[in-house]
Amino acid sequence: MNRVRSAFNGMIKSERYSRFTLQPAEDGERHIEVKLSEEASEAEDPSGGSPSFRPAPPRRSRSTVCYLALGTLLIFVIGYLLGYLSHRETQVQQVICGKEPETDARLGGTPTAATAAAAAAPVAPVAPVAVSQMDWEDVTQLLAQKLTSQAFDKTLRDFDLPRRSAGSAEDNQLGNRVFDDFKQAEMEPWTDIHYVQLQTPDSERPNLVLFGSDVLKPTGYLAYSATGKVQGKLVYGNYGRQEDLDVLHSENVEVRECVLLLRAGKISFAEQVDNAARKGAAAVLIYPDTTDYVADTALYGHVHLGSGDPYTPGFPSFNHTQFPPTKSSGLPKIPAQTITANMALALLQKIKGPEPDASSGFRGGLASVSYRLGGSENITVEVNNVLVNKKIHNVFGVIKGFTDPDRYVVLGAQRDTWGNGYAKATVGTSILMELAKAVHEMVEKDGFRPRRSLVFASWSAGEYGSVGATEWLEGYMSSIDKRVISYISLDGAVMGRGSFVASASPLLYSLLENTMKEVRSPLGSGTVYDMVGTSNWEAKTLRPMSTDDPAYPFLASSGIPSVSFHFISPNTEAYTYYGTNLDTTDHLDYQTNHHTGDTAAVAAQFAGHMALRLVHDHLLRLDVSRYDGVLTAAVSRVYGRINRLSQSGQLKEVNPNWLNRARGSFNRAARSINTDILNTDVDDPEACRVLNDRLMSVEHALLSPYASPVETPFRHLLLGRGAHTLASIAETADMEQLRTQLALATWNLQACANAMVGNIWDIDEQI
Repeated sequence: MNRVRSAFNGMIKSERYSRFTLQPAEDGERHIEVKLSEEASEAEDPSGGSPSFRPAPPRRSRSTVCYLALGTLLIFVIGYLLGYLSHRETQVQQVICGKEPETDARLGGTPTAATAAAAAAPVAPVAPVAVSQMDWEDVTQLLAQKLTSQAFDKTLRDFDLPRRSAGSAEDNQLGNRVFDDFKQAEMEPWTDIHYVQLQTPDSERPNLVLFGSDVLKPTGYLAYSATGKVQGKLVYGNYGRQEDLDVLHSENVEVRECVLLLRAGKISFAEQVDNAARKGAAAVLIYPDTTDYVADTALYGHVHLGSGDPYTPGFPSFNHTQFPPTKSSGLPKIPAQTITANMALALLQKIKGPEPDASSGFRGGLASVSYRLGGSENITVEVNNVLVNKKIHNVFGVIKGFTDPDRYVVLGAQRDTWGNGYAKATVGTSILMELAKAVHEMVEKDGFRPRRSLVFASWSAGEYGSVGATEWLEGYMSSIDKRVISYISLDGAVMGRGSFVASASPLLYSLLENTMKEVRSPLGSGTVYDMVGTSNWEAKTLRPMSTDDPAYPFLASSGIPSVSFHFISPNTEAYTYYGTNLDTTDHLDYQTNHHTGDTAAVAAQFAGHMALRLVHDHLLRLDVSRYDGVLTAAVSRVYGRINRLSQSGQLKEVNPNWLNRARGSFNRAARSINTDILNTDVDDPEACRVLNDRLMSVEHALLSPYASPVETPFRHLLLGRGAHTLASIAETADMEQLRTQLALATWNLQACANAMVGNIWDIDEQI
């Protein structure tokens, strides 16, 4: 045998990069040891050649060849027997993440001998098992079965808690409860802590309104108002929109240095105050007119024309952050205060001045009031709000994807509220928790395997302008800006029953439409799409996303396709108790005809359908072609204005075709994506991931890289707010600014088209 081994080794050593040796084992068996040869360099060839190539050995005798043949045959037989025995006796232990080794009789004691031996033995590599996908119809049926009105009736009662202002003990307790529920569902919860500055009324110096002998002490307030005491002529300005202020100008009513009385509605508090400040008003009073609000009540809100902590604009309010002396440009420079409808009635009865034209829409619903425009009587407004530092907690849970866990859909709901906040916070939080529970059960018990991850977020300080959500975005933007597929807001999802409205990125229009066709109506028959009406659903359903929409900072500041939706009562624009102390269980039950639980279940199914569709399919349901109409309309307005200015001689040497060519590049890139989708095997994960990356680049690339987040937080070229937007370019009177912003907007749009193309060698540059 030794002669056979010697002859075999001699033959192998003649040409090799690695050395195979047979060594005796202690148990009498033999095994093959592979040594990646460093020994080849240990003994250099005497002739000075490469150690890897040796001279041919001398010719061997015929008997030696026979021994070699027998030895080779013997080695083959032994190897076969060893392989057979190993295959028969060796078992590979299945590895299950997060599970403990099996114990004797499962009595919680010592692992069995077999289990211990298997754990100690080396584990052979196991090929990854393909994730089996559940049919979409089965997914939707499971979701509907788990999201029932009975479950919501209980959850709504459990989360219907008293006042819980941001950063309060009640807010923290509710956050801990959400955390515990996520932990019980094995959703690996975590928290995100911020130290923010919030504004509250001064308990020692209340806010005041003085009008003649009347001293008004309102209980509501507007956070982030400028403080101080101002006096001016009282002027009534309807909703404070630009067209309303134009009516005052046409009636020769001076707004500068006046106190503007406005009724709440149509636009946000922040926009009302900003419009007034731009016209030179000294202060603003806002009240709930009976045309828009059912009852006389105090109003609460904020007037920061932005989102997040306005004293850390563009960066997060972490405890270790060095706070620079920076303020958001959206902070108002004039005082603003809310008053009740009865207080406004007392003012309007004495305001005097000209009466508005009947066609102006200035007349509200207060009895025995002619809604005169004023401008002759003085009024004093005193705002003494104070800044307080608060520690807030955002709470998260995650259901990880099985294929692309680093891509995720975020669903979020505000947790805090100034008053009862039943529709504003309780319903949204309940939908968040029930939806998380339902999807977790689908994964654990029913075999649902989402390709991508779902993140469930409970935000704090939402009442102050999405502070918690915005601080999270600012703190982790480098980690999430290209990984979040979409954000779905659950705030205010149920405000009534019988009608439906939504605000969304155009990328989500097709998904929104398909979801409306799949989810049943809360009325009991048909679908949400049938409830709205099949003719021109976009005009009936879609609303522009306002600056105070909780989804707006995700879309306009972070470039994440976002959506918010609301079930409302027919023939109404909003829930009249929203943002008041009258937002209670009884009032919402009245609005839903005592079907709040069932409507919440339908809202949860609607949000769940959208989210699960985005994590279920290989190809993301983002339709870039739906941006065509939005972009064409915006470019047409700019194109028309530049042509008019050029013809009048006000603007020279500016060619609007530059922007139009960039629009053409965008549309060609969109068509190329759709063509590639049609020509791609949607069951090919790698091919779909490339297409998905191109789709996810669209919204983010529409953020202007030239706008400062301090001065212009909403940087979206089409849906944002500021001088960089196409809407602003179409209206600005500053010709130099128009030139600059047009050039930047043109390249912003072209850069977005380039990002959509994908490969740099496919970019079609025509500017």
